[in-house]
Amino acid sequence: MPTVPNAVLFTKEEITELQQELGRPSLMGKSLQDLIASTDAFISQPIEVPGHGEAGGYEHNKHKQNYQFINQAGRLFLVTGDEKYAQFCADLLSAYADKYLQLDFHIQRNTNPPGRLFHQILNEHVFLLYTSLGYSCISHWLSAQQRQHIIDGLFQPMLDMFTIKYDFDFDRIHNHGLWAVAAVAICGVATGQDKYVEMSIHGLAGDDEKGGFLAQISQLFAPSGYYMEGPYYHRYAIRPLCLFAELVHRYRPELDIFNFKDQVIGKTIKAMLATAYPNGVFPALNDASLTMDIKDAGVIVAVSLYAKHYPQDINLLGMAKIQQQVWVNSCGLALSKAYEAQSVPMPFWPSVELNEGPNGDRGGQAFLRMKNAQQDISQLAMNYGQHGMGHGHFDTLGISFFNNGQEVLREYGFGRWVNVEPKFGGRYLDENKSYARQTIAHNLVSIDSSCQNDFDVALADSRHGTPHFFSGDSECVQGVSAIAKEFYPGVNQQRSVLMIKHSELAQPLLLDLFKINSDVPHQYDYALQYQGQIIRTNFDYQTHPVLETMGDSAGYQHLWNVAQGKTDQHACVSWLQGNSYYTWHAACHGGDEIFFTRTGANDPSFNLRSESGLVLRRQGQNTLFANVLETHGYFNEAIEASTDARGKVEQIHIIGSDDTGSVVAITGNNINLIIMVSNVEGVTPDTEHQVEFNGQTYRWQGYLAVTEQRVK
Repeated sequence: MPTVPNAVLFTKEEITELQQELGRPSLMGKSLQDLIASTDAFISQPIEVPGHGEAGGYEHNKHKQNYQFINQAGRLFLVTGDEKYAQFCADLLSAYADKYLQLDFHIQRNTNPPGRLFHQILNEHVFLLYTSLGYSCISHWLSAQQRQHIIDGLFQPMLDMFTIKYDFDFDRIHNHGLWAVAAVAICGVATGQDKYVEMSIHGLAGDDEKGGFLAQISQLFAPSGYYMEGPYYHRYAIRPLCLFAELVHRYRPELDIFNFKDQVIGKTIKAMLATAYPNGVFPALNDASLTMDIKDAGVIVAVSLYAKHYPQDINLLGMAKIQQQVWVNSCGLALSKAYEAQSVPMPFWPSVELNEGPNGDRGGQAFLRMKNAQQDISQLAMNYGQHGMGHGHFDTLGISFFNNGQEVLREYGFGRWVNVEPKFGGRYLDENKSYARQTIAHNLVSIDSSCQNDFDVALADSRHGTPHFFSGDSECVQGVSAIAKEFYPGVNQQRSVLMIKHSELAQPLLLDLFKINSDVPHQYDYALQYQGQIIRTNFDYQTHPVLETMGDSAGYQHLWNVAQGKTDQHACVSWLQGNSYYTWHAACHGGDEIFFTRTGANDPSFNLRSESGLVLRRQGQNTLFANVLETHGYFNEAIEASTDARGKVEQIHIIGSDDTGSVVAITGNNINLIIMVSNVEGVTPDTEHQVEFNGQTYRWQGYLAVTEQRVK
């Protein structure tokens, strides 16, 4: 197709359209203004090509900045026509061509092979992708001698390294593989070497199975679009996926890439966006930062790409409202124009269950959402899918919960300080394995102070949770239930979590029923991770002046036993987080113990964040943990205001539970709810249930039922 002369992702007509946005108050106009400001600031500095350094250190970050601004300056040369941008790209690319082959492979080793610039070849893939994009925008401006020098000294050695020396990484079905094939294809177009486009699309074997872009997007993403490594790595993998997809659309239109595998590219973009909390931050499923959000560069590209190639979606435009920027490309221009043409509300994604696995049969992830009268969104995330490969956490049936602009039942995320070189070069710390990935670090039940699947990655990868039911359409009651069998030997677990609106309550209740059946007795630890100040409890506990750990392995060695107490009927713990109060109620059995914990034990390098948690410990064989979380009240220290600090729920009571169903009661001030949940495997919306507990018969149809009992 016609390009500006060899620009990979621009035509002359597209450049003309982008030029018309300069100085305009549109999203594209603002994005161009920001691009110009940041690029002008960087190119005013002297050119520097450093050598090797620590992962996340000065040299690492300088190479990263260099490739980012080569890409930016190249685009700005096309849009503005200012030759200073072309000159910067030419000088910096030539400097890399002078030095690249003089550098040996990086001395710092990682699990990923080293490059000549970076400690892992993944970063070198990213470098090639962005420098190739920038080069393609100025190649017509360069002399033939300059072009050949850059190709011979920089691009061709990289292409050979990626496709020959590290061919196993090129054909890897993984986010690393996505970056590799995208980088090689883009460089192939930029340098006029078509063979690299073919091998990148179809793999080194050319069979579309062992490797290549088509194999990647066929195998990495479920029919729902969910990416098995979780949202944090999804937003990273989505960037090369979208850039390569746009290239394929332009240079191999016969592949009809945006309709490939039932429009998997569009589905995976929407699936990624549908996981985000209402504030745009991604929940920390598997290894993940707690702060990564939809303003990430990859997500910005993805939202823009979707806007051009798929039907308009108001929630997608709502994401652009949060982002307030677009990809400087014709895709971003399409988004900018659609956004400008209408009034766009903040996004409200519907509740959704995202299946996992290439065929959608390896469990799933659930996201329930409800709005209250003030339009605040409560969101529950529940994991019952695949392990997540090397970045997987051992937390099947784990949950997190968000409302009032904050994560309430929290995920720890990864054990890592990204780009903080004194902290193991910004890489994953030992504590990522010894704590963050362990079951006790998550909001679920740990058995016998151990980890799911004995922390065996291969074993965990062979298993997945089983969806039981998903009901996310109602404005008043939503629920999800899933099953995990043999994640602990001889133990079957079923977790059913509901959000329930009530006229007396400002926010939906979160009801959690965790049912366990076992061949033999065990110690069950129901754990919650929270953040805030304890306000009150309804049981006595003892603080420990001399702290001991909760155990010696499986993450317990990192938890201080700060305090503990016993309760045999009903437990209540209330805390203040931000401007909101939260009260957790639990139905307890005789002998139950509650522990207040804090991370930081056996952590001589202070690698762990100091975070608080609760553990409800029970000894037994078959059991049901029944808990409810109420969000209530308001606190504002600045104006010394506090309202409804105690909440309205008073108790949760288990009426009964068997293989047919579980029935519980939630009572309080003008609250008298009976909740019935199906335990029948294979339940459908038409399944009839009947159970009898304490001489009372309970009947309902479908997955669940909630009734309000009149107070006599």
